[in-house]
Amino acid sequence: SKFLNDKWMIKHGFLNDVQEHKPWWWNIKVQKLNLSAPLILLPEVSCQKAIEILQEKGYDQAPVVAESGLILGMVTLSNTLTSVLAGNAQFSDPVTKVIYDQFSKIGLEDSLGQLSCILENDHFAIVVHEQMQFNGNGSSFMKQMVFGVVTAMDLLTFVSRSDKK
Repeated sequence: SKFLNDKWMIKHGFLNDVQEHKPWWWNIKVQKLNLSAPLILLPEVSCQKAIEILQEKGYDQAPVVAESGLILGMVTLSNTLTSVLAGNAQFSDPVTKVIYDQFSKIGLEDSLGQLSCILENDHFAIVVHEQMQFNGNGSSFMKQMVFGVVTAMDLLTFVSRSDKK
């Protein structure tokens, strides 16, 4: 069962230090990756425009976030092109027709070890930061803000450039 799988438990935040011989970077926080600010698309952006924006800005993927801040999913250049060329979507369709709505999130305070477990199965993780927001009547709520998108290449680059301390 998944509850007996240490990697599943780490990925979902139920276990921390399970690996006996952890690499030197295992407990370093995700915030140390110094990720660049993400490119974010609103849900009404068309597939055509999404392709143009991603190509122009040099991105492979981008989170799709509603104006309310709700993270709807990820749009990737390859999936958008494949869907349009296969006839499953039109260039004029909104990107919500071609997004991945199953994705992993990780916080800035989570460890690179947790990130590593996520990246064993997923091509990317959305880095989120929880922020308390207050509205006019003084009530508050927690809102997740997209801080970045992290890939295995980001982790590998960090590990290879950083010295063991």
